[in-house]
Amino acid sequence: MNPIIVQYRVKADKAQQNIDYIANVFAALNESKPDGVRYASFQLEDGVSFVHIASIETQDGSNPLASLDAFKAFTRDIAERCEQPPVAKKGDLIGNYHLLND
Repeated sequence: MNPIIVQYRVKADKAQQNIDYIANVFAALNESKPDGVRYASFQLEDGVSFVHIASIETQDGSNPLASLDAFKAFTRDIAERCEQPPVAKKGDLIGNYHLLND
């Protein structure tokens, strides 16, 4: 598992909108139940910073998130919502205690 970690900060007046978009993504994931996706989102204590952790483990390397309409809507105007744009970095898992397991 090589997760991708994305961090960004939205404008204060866009925080709830961002949360709503994220909730829609998780609703779509729960409905479609795609294989090979592990995904979590966090709102940090400042209320405007967000961290997403995703691990895509599909056989063909495709990203099921990208095909979801809710994810497309979430990413479509992200730049306009952001005060600090998303930065995505790959990570190497060193340890995990029940956070990333089923």
